Amino acid sequence: MARPADQKPAIAAKFLSSGDGAIVVEFGDEIDRAISEGVLGLSARIRHGDMAGIIETVPTFRSLMIHYDPLRTSAGALIEAVKALLSGAALFEGERRLWHVPVCYEGEFAPDLAEVAERTRLAPAEVVKLHAASRYHVYMIGFLPGFPYLGDLPKPLVLPRRVDPRVRVPPGAVAIAMGMTAIYPIESPGGWHLIGTTPIRLFDALASPPSLFAPGDAVQFEPVGRDAFTALQAAIQRGEYRIREERLTA
Repeated sequence: MARPADQKPAIAAKFLSSGDGAIVVEFGDEIDRAISEGVLGLSARIRHGDMAGIIETVPTFRSLMIHYDPLRTSAGALIEAVKALLSGAALFEGERRLWHVPVCYEGEFAPDLAEVAERTRLAPAEVVKLHAASRYHVYMIGFLPGFPYLGDLPKPLVLPRRVDPRVRVPPGAVAIAMGMTAIYPIESPGGWHLIGTTPIRLFDALASPPSLFAPGDAVQFEPVGRDAFTALQAAIQRGEYRIREERLTA
């Protein structure tokens, strides 16, 4: 039977059980913007819909984990409801934000910049220019509270992780590895290449929401010098600075 012209095909997905209070909906097996849009679209429809028993949705690169209350619904009922949402589901059309993030790419703020430049056969200034010229997609938040996985990194900057991970990476460190860039929200171990630092705070447990970025947002890095970085850092500590953002609809 032919499908009506105004009906879109169902999105292919795989359903997996995750304990007695969650299911996982897999959309693919790679990091891809189209897959990410499908994940985010389903997450938005569930959050804005009227599905009984839903507690939380957690988007990842290629899947969506849906936490539910087993006293109010079941995995089987939830899967059937999600299948109905996937039938004809479009890409994510919800509200997004573009965040303008100041970054100092100089001296001690960029301990791996020289090595990255050498390994990519670029001048340090070219590395900075390439990194700051791209607008990055927030694929997911993970690893650490508020840690954003940002893609897609320009191909000339794609490198494997460091062979000697650091025991301590300071908060605000801007890093690259493989096809991603990221910002460390708190001090932690890390194996990515550190090419800059931002004074912006990405996570505040007392804020609502606690994470500054959300999956589906966009990030643009903006180079600043040492003096500007120090001034921004002081303004943030005084509570007198607010990161520049724009509301996006596409």
